[in-house]
Amino acid sequence: MEKVFISPAKYVQGKNVIENISQYVKGMGDQTIVMADELVWDIAGHKVVNELKKGSIKSEEVLFKGEASKEEINRISQTAKDTGATIVVGVGGGKTLDTAKAVADDLDAYTVIIPTAASADAPTSALSVVYSDDGIFESYRFYNRNPDLILVDTKVIAEAPPRLLTSGIADAMATWIEARSVIRFGGKTMAGGATTIAAEAIAEKCEETLFKYGHLAYESAKAKVVTPALEYIVEANTLLSGLGFESGGLGAAHAIHNGFTALKGDIHHLTHGEKVAFGTLVQLALEKHRLEEIEKYLGFFISLDLPVTLADIKLKDATREDIMKVAKAATIDGETIHQAFHITADQVVDAIFAADQYAKAYKKKQQL
Repeated sequence: MEKVFISPAKYVQGKNVIENISQYVKGMGDQTIVMADELVWDIAGHKVVNELKKGSIKSEEVLFKGEASKEEINRISQTAKDTGATIVVGVGGGKTLDTAKAVADDLDAYTVIIPTAASADAPTSALSVVYSDDGIFESYRFYNRNPDLILVDTKVIAEAPPRLLTSGIADAMATWIEARSVIRFGGKTMAGGATTIAAEAIAEKCEETLFKYGHLAYESAKAKVVTPALEYIVEANTLLSGLGFESGGLGAAHAIHNGFTALKGDIHHLTHGEKVAFGTLVQLALEKHRLEEIEKYLGFFISLDLPVTLADIKLKDATREDIMKVAKAATIDGETIHQAFHITADQVVDAIFAADQYAKAYKKKQQL
């Protein structure tokens, strides 16, 4: 199998970097479409438009309705075509950014991604996760190239709810755990080949950074201040995790996350990263690890107020039949779990209940 490594053309991170957006998009054209949801327009969307205007770049403002669905992608793509946009700017969270990438692909336009939270590793990748209008996972959509520009303003990130930062830490923590399982199994990455040495190193460095600076960054986010620790974690959550998952490989943790979309109820009030946190523990339960190894991740997640039990993810009363729905969805043909394991849905069900029990036992032992 060929080794493949892919990445965005440019990544820029720092305090108040939105103020410099015009200089970074220079040469891409003079007509943009800027999309953000209602909340994000007030947080950063209007500022982006104003800074583009200072650079004599026009913007069509579009309200993103909240779901990265085919219908929403088609709606915004038509608006972008009508305005003759050559640059698609997505401002906000993972679903907004995934939709922006899809719209840019429809138009063969430049893609500019501006995350307003370090809550997931979607910004850098050449793929989108597509959902139904009801929020049920449908498919991955792959593109021929990664975004042209990722602009991460750490002042904006620092002002986001701290929960979003820890969600990003949880999502990023899955990076090395999944990549190493794909490497061991000889699976294929999201980039379409075997893992490179570079991707392996990035994924491993991602985890190292999270353990070193995660707690300090969490406290920085609570104070809404930009610190070196916050800068490190924003980069780990966004760039290291983004490159690490895409060119390193996805395994069971994200497949379990996708499986959870098969259920109805309060679980859907959790963030992407919070569900991935539990999925990561399930992957560890599927693998051969000593108690100390699993407890290292359990302790870290709990210290960041992340969910580790079925009760924590609003599935306290879930039956085996309920969990089988998750497992079947997580093991459908083409799911990433098959890049890391020879696995059955029944084994996944057992691992989900095992992960829940491991976490409950750890909490009891620590008197939490």
